[in-house]
Amino acid sequence: MRQRLITICVMGEKTNMAVYRDKSNGYDSKTWRVAVYYTDWQGNKKKHEKRGFKTKKSAQSYETEFIAKKKKDINMGFSAFVELYLTDIKPQIKLTTYVTKENIINTHILPYFENKSLSDITSVDILQWQNELLMLRDDNGKGYSQTYLRTVQNQLNAIFNHAVRYYDLPKNPCAATKKIGKSKAKEMLFWTKEEYWKFAEVVKDKPASYYAFQILYWTGIRCGELLALTISDFDLQKKTLHIDKNYQVVKGEEMITTPKTEKSNRIIDLPEFLCNEMEDYFSSLYKVDENSRIFTFTKSFLHHEMDRGSAKAGVKRIRLHDLRHSSCALLIELGYSPIQIAERLGHESVTITERYSHLYPSVQKQMADKLNKAFEENDDG
Repeated sequence: MRQRLITICVMGEKTNMAVYRDKSNGYDSKTWRVAVYYTDWQGNKKKHEKRGFKTKKSAQSYETEFIAKKKKDINMGFSAFVELYLTDIKPQIKLTTYVTKENIINTHILPYFENKSLSDITSVDILQWQNELLMLRDDNGKGYSQTYLRTVQNQLNAIFNHAVRYYDLPKNPCAATKKIGKSKAKEMLFWTKEEYWKFAEVVKDKPASYYAFQILYWTGIRCGELLALTISDFDLQKKTLHIDKNYQVVKGEEMITTPKTEKSNRIIDLPEFLCNEMEDYFSSLYKVDENSRIFTFTKSFLHHEMDRGSAKAGVKRIRLHDLRHSSCALLIELGYSPIQIAERLGHESVTITERYSHLYPSVQKQMADKLNKAFEENDDG
């Protein structure tokens, strides 16, 4: 048996590693195997084994990466570090957030950097990666949106920041480059009240669809919050709606999770007409208990209804999430402050101020007039 045995000491852990031909019924097979026997920092003896490598070189490469990860060596391959990064952050974030991160990394980051060492990646590599992303086009010649480009950029930045903070990488190569994309869309689309009325009228032919859109527009809740609603979340006597959960589909599996943020847990006061409509809707449901979802369709159904209703009503097509913007715009028009709106929408007030400031009437002219009046009063004296 041809074998290479290595003993290493990793942060107080003694590790024996071997790369050798795998055995099958006593005969050498055509594959290679890596075996690791080590004592961890708690004094527990453990074994790690990986088999099925087609070549000795690939087995040794795996062995090298394993050693690097155990030693927290910044010379490890970028792919190996991404595994560490995902393992580190998974217990600390929501599953939906983790799946989104994993998808972005696998789609847009690993294909470019997977064959590089973590410590060898430079700002020039980052620049070239950015340029490739910017040049990508779909079949219609359209590139990624500015907000999506920034999301992908932020993910790569997060990986290197993690390496700097916890694994002693000297610096983040992203720091020397200009970020691509924009943190928020250049133009925010939303419906005016009149546009929403036109849309709502044409989707009344599907009651469940109509009531769902009524809640989205008049309360401003998120789509995931809507799809998690049960009858027990409503108190029609007190005219309130309790938001404390979120509906998600993760890798094909339906899940009810906690809301997006801590502030998302909230109680919303409902207008009387909406309470009356929901009472009508509840009475139309057949054998639905108080803790079952009242809207059993998915986001894709609502997207389809947005397409259908927009075309039929002759209004511009906005995104499903833009109904939340539309609700916020309506509240601004009615004269409510960012703090009041944030409480209703489950947002930070600073987010409302930054995102919707252009919708608030400017007070600059009013300030100038009052300053002028103050000057004139002093001058007259």
